Amino acid sequence: MGVREGFEELYGAAPQGVWAAPGRVNLIGEYTDFNEGFVMPLALPHTAVAAVSRRTDGVLRLHSADIEGPVVELRVDELEPLTNTSWAAYPAGVVWALRSAGHPVTGADLHLASTVPTGAGLSSSAALEVVTALALNDLYELGLTRPELALLAQRAENEFAGVPCGVMDQTASACCAEGHVLHLDCRDLSIRQVPFDLSAHGLELLVVDSRVKHALGDGAYAERRAGCEEGARQLGVSHLRDVAYEELDGALSRLPDERVRRYVRHVVSDDHRVERVIALLDAGDVRAIGPILTDGHVSLRDDLRISCPELDLVVSAANAAGALGARMTGGGFGGSAVVLVESADVDTVTKAVTEAFAAAGHTAPRVFPAVPAAGARRIS
Repeated sequence: MGVREGFEELYGAAPQGVWAAPGRVNLIGEYTDFNEGFVMPLALPHTAVAAVSRRTDGVLRLHSADIEGPVVELRVDELEPLTNTSWAAYPAGVVWALRSAGHPVTGADLHLASTVPTGAGLSSSAALEVVTALALNDLYELGLTRPELALLAQRAENEFAGVPCGVMDQTASACCAEGHVLHLDCRDLSIRQVPFDLSAHGLELLVVDSRVKHALGDGAYAERRAGCEEGARQLGVSHLRDVAYEELDGALSRLPDERVRRYVRHVVSDDHRVERVIALLDAGDVRAIGPILTDGHVSLRDDLRISCPELDLVVSAANAAGALGARMTGGGFGGSAVVLVESADVDTVTKAVTEAFAAAGHTAPRVFPAVPAAGARRIS
């Protein structure tokens, strides 16, 4: 049953519209967004879809086709941050953020379904937030831009759901373009759509979901964010974006804490990796980004220390089987990796990773191609 039919069955009337917002995978630039650095996500074909109608009585009704349970009924004027820990916190948080910003949202009925894998580091929560924000923006004729919707969705996740994420996930879901990777400057939120037609080069980007669930609300993400902020404070800059890569060694020598030093080294070097990848893509030398992806994984594993044995195994097994490069992607502690491969080697690399997981006694991974898809949009 589609979301439109599900909505009618639940609420007894047709929805006023149906919207979709994608998950994302990040090509390069990890933990750089809240440091006001650079990231390069692309939208996935996997989406959160919402059938929505507005209400005028202050009632918010939420239902998910993917999660067992009744309709969640809330009052918009009683929404309070950090009081709901279920999936409903994400769409409810968007309503709260819109109202907190002065937008006259007087209620809504939502029925949601998502094909974005949860816990895989592919921004399933951002997809829920952005699809809600776009639907309400349209239904209430708020006139907000895509970047503005992304910021409101980020605020919902930060303040309402209590996850201190940067703005990359929501911006990717709201703003990505089909066939492109998004170069986002997280300082001024300027974006550039960079052509990313891998098939024209005989290449594919694979996503390997390790099946290890990650949860960023458990404190490890917040600890690293705090460490990065401490490094910036000790170096006398507002954010680590302001530390030039050429001056990194000197900056590191001024940091007494080994943990903070590692975090700073990762962020500054990953910003530099984004710039190198952009230059190679602009030059049409797509294969050359492979080793940079692998370098990024080593940094995430050794300096930021957010990888896990399964993700390390994806990278080592894929590269040993002939991949051009690979790295974990997303918040870490599980989730997914991206692997750049020659199209002719997809089956070989997939088999090698799957067999390596079996030999290590891990749950079989899920492998699928990352085809750069469109951002959030109204379907009907």
